[in-house]
Amino acid sequence: MAVSFKYWDECVDTLDMEAMWLDPDVSSEWINAGEVKGQKVHLSRDPDGQPYLTQTEMKAVAEIIVRRHFLSQVDPDMICSIAELESDRQLLTTHYNKKAKETTFGIMQILPKTAEWLVSELGYRTYEVEGNPSLLYRPFVSVYLGSAYLKWLSNYDQKERNEEFVVRAYKGGIKKASHKSTLTYWRQYLSVKQSLPSRKHFGHRPLLTDASASTSASASVSSLPVSQMTEGGSAGYVYWDSRASPEDLEEMWNHSEVVKEWTKSGEKRGKVRFSHDAEKRPYLSRVEIKAVAEIILSKHFSTRRVKPTVLCALAEVVSMRFVNGVGAWTGIMGIDYPTTLWLYKDLGYKAYIVESVDDLTNPFLSMYFGAAYLAWLSEYEGRERTPQFIVQAYLAGPKNVNIQETGPLWLKFEEALSNYEDPKKEQGSCSIL
Repeated sequence: MAVSFKYWDECVDTLDMEAMWLDPDVSSEWINAGEVKGQKVHLSRDPDGQPYLTQTEMKAVAEIIVRRHFLSQVDPDMICSIAELESDRQLLTTHYNKKAKETTFGIMQILPKTAEWLVSELGYRTYEVEGNPSLLYRPFVSVYLGSAYLKWLSNYDQKERNEEFVVRAYKGGIKKASHKSTLTYWRQYLSVKQSLPSRKHFGHRPLLTDASASTSASASVSSLPVSQMTEGGSAGYVYWDSRASPEDLEEMWNHSEVVKEWTKSGEKRGKVRFSHDAEKRPYLSRVEIKAVAEIILSKHFSTRRVKPTVLCALAEVVSMRFVNGVGAWTGIMGIDYPTTLWLYKDLGYKAYIVESVDDLTNPFLSMYFGAAYLAWLSEYEGRERTPQFIVQAYLAGPKNVNIQETGPLWLKFEEALSNYEDPKKEQGSCSIL
């Protein structure tokens, strides 16, 4: 039976529908069209009767998905532009490739096999689609998986890729990213992106680093009413309690420096806020991240002599301490889902259960597997490795270590390390284990 949608409510769940109504541009557009909250909302239709998303609705879906799952990692404008080219924002679009004998579905034109790979291999399980390709017609599902694929392309082969590579690879595959066959698509993309309606951008601002700026940021968060700072609320603030277990939070409350910082900012048990930057992105203070590192190492790596300051410095380099990570790096330690699953299943690091990529936004879980990966790298291929090798292998992959090429990564690490270690005490020693 063919898929058909008449109302928004038929192709989104209750949580996503609520998020759409919370978007001021969407609610204004819907109310002006005669829609009423609490009743079914009609989908727009083209002259042929095909349901489509308005540009306002498309913008909202892209920004909601990015804000929830890919903040600082995927550009909403890129999503909207690709949706415009791939499907003209029509929900039920399908394209059959005669040469490949494959069909793409939905707004972002996802192949079912790509969707299943993203779910099963990369852990994108917020929307389960395995065995049911018709779910790819749903706008939030399509945009979520399309965004996941764009994120993967942005760091293909462990190399940071530019916008042109990502867009052209999305269209034609990795092998066609620099082929003339995708050049026209790239030019069309630039034209569409330029013509998109004005929207709020999620940029890549650097994290506040000096003490006064961090204090100011914390103060601005603390001055807001608690009612405005619930997880998923209108202000979008995130709580520690939504990401970490009660046991791990109890360890944090038992840490003297953390208690001092949390008490000063007015935090209470059961309602501890992360610090947030100007774009509402949650991050850990240096006191918090050092505490997490110390707790993880004392509980799970006491015999490995991994230094907490090293983990803190790595977090500073890969994620700038952002809870969700930055760019292609996921979580505070930048560990990707396949590596985490390998450490969990094959090497037996099972203190934390890993079921989906969203688990990596738990600071304790990310720190745990970051420490595990660091410990594994220290004895890579059965040899005791130098600190320079371990750090550069962590940041670029063990097979990509090249002193000449990855030297700057080591310098960035040393600079970050100076934020956590007293240079006078550590002079002449930069050991990791």
